[in-house]
Amino acid sequence: MQPLIKTTLRTKRVAQQQDSELKQCLSATDLTLLGIGAIIGTGIFVLTGHAAAHQAGPAVTLSFIFAGLACAFAALCYAELAATVGGCGSAYGYSYAAFGEIIAWIVGWDLILEYGMSVAAVANGWAGYFSNALSAMGHPLPDMLTHAPAKGGMVNLPAALIILALMLMLIVGVKASARLNAGMVFIKVLTITVFIALASGNMDISHWSPFMPYGWFDTMPDGKTVGVLAGASVVFFAYIGFDAVSTAVEEARNPQRDVPRGIIYSLIFCTVIYIVVAALLTSLLPYHELGVDSPVAYAMQKIGFNWAAALISTGVIAGLTTVMLVLYYGLTRIIYAMSRDGLLPHSLNHLNKQTQSPVRVITITGVLMAVMAGFIPLDELAELVNIGTLAAFVLVCGGVMLLRHRAPQLPRPFVVPYGSLIPTLGLLSCAALMIFLPAIAWMRFGVWLILGLVVYFIYSIRHSKLNQE
Repeated sequence: MQPLIKTTLRTKRVAQQQDSELKQCLSATDLTLLGIGAIIGTGIFVLTGHAAAHQAGPAVTLSFIFAGLACAFAALCYAELAATVGGCGSAYGYSYAAFGEIIAWIVGWDLILEYGMSVAAVANGWAGYFSNALSAMGHPLPDMLTHAPAKGGMVNLPAALIILALMLMLIVGVKASARLNAGMVFIKVLTITVFIALASGNMDISHWSPFMPYGWFDTMPDGKTVGVLAGASVVFFAYIGFDAVSTAVEEARNPQRDVPRGIIYSLIFCTVIYIVVAALLTSLLPYHELGVDSPVAYAMQKIGFNWAAALISTGVIAGLTTVMLVLYYGLTRIIYAMSRDGLLPHSLNHLNKQTQSPVRVITITGVLMAVMAGFIPLDELAELVNIGTLAAFVLVCGGVMLLRHRAPQLPRPFVVPYGSLIPTLGLLSCAALMIFLPAIAWMRFGVWLILGLVVYFIYSIRHSKLNQE
């Protein structure tokens, strides 16, 4: 009986945060567009070609299907917890309700790494496309202003400046940010539509043979993992972002109804788009030619549509902008929630009276990420970000089953169908994708978790509001 009481108290605590001072202004459409804005970006414009060339060949379409299924299982679990628990969205809030404070801290610490490093990494990619666009217009930036010191430059100025620009946008308020995101989503969906229309008339299915040149899974002599499943563990990065929708639960007009819809609708839309684009892209050129920085634009150039390549480059810039915006937004809301629970300094949950947004957190994280993006080359973050996200998804899927067992009396406006089947499949599939990641990713992840536990036992456990109560 005691675990049930403790779980219910934790759940009530999270649910009480529903009466937040954050402005409730986002509709289901806003949340769906936030999800699309976060998901369609690096994955469709970069990782599709990379995974095809180096891991899965034309069978990268199967990699997207496997990664999409794992995300779909996790998304349904997110939707049930969002509708049941409410309060602080994200895996942090749900783990708080299902598992308790220390697991919630680990997940929150994990999400800070995922979102913060993702924004800095994507900013580096954005800067590359932006610099190429300036060069094409005859106004190239000097190399010393487009490369980090480790790459022979002084600072990656465009990468730092785009994060600072997004910082100002988020300070203005979440509704204005949502409007910007909607406009950017329209541009990149238009870009993808143009690609699909042109590629459909220039398919050469002979490029699909051999379809699975690397098989399902194998390890090369140099330790590199290849195959469809290894490709799935890489392209999983393409789906990171749908969980950012859940961090908006406190600013949703009707969170129990709209957050599940936003999560599921955005994931379904993006999965279909990924599969179609991957199939078309690998039919235009031999798969081993697609391991370039901008495979979609490159393919358009190779088949003679230079104007489409320019349009797609514009779509890439817009796409990466929205990815950064939504992940940056999610990062600030997670830190805000952890601070409100006493796990991080109380000063971080201060809200601006005019915009009703956590300006202090937005500013601090924006400056830190701008410094990282400007001075540190973040070349190998995909695996680290992926393993952190997958770990959070495993806990969310397990949290659904645990909360059903410990607190069956809680109202559940949305319930994942087929009992424990889908949560179990989500837990197993996400754990399997973690296994296919390289050992270095596990080592880095372990170091970050150890650092998080040190912070928890030195500071957080002593200032925790739950502990004080």
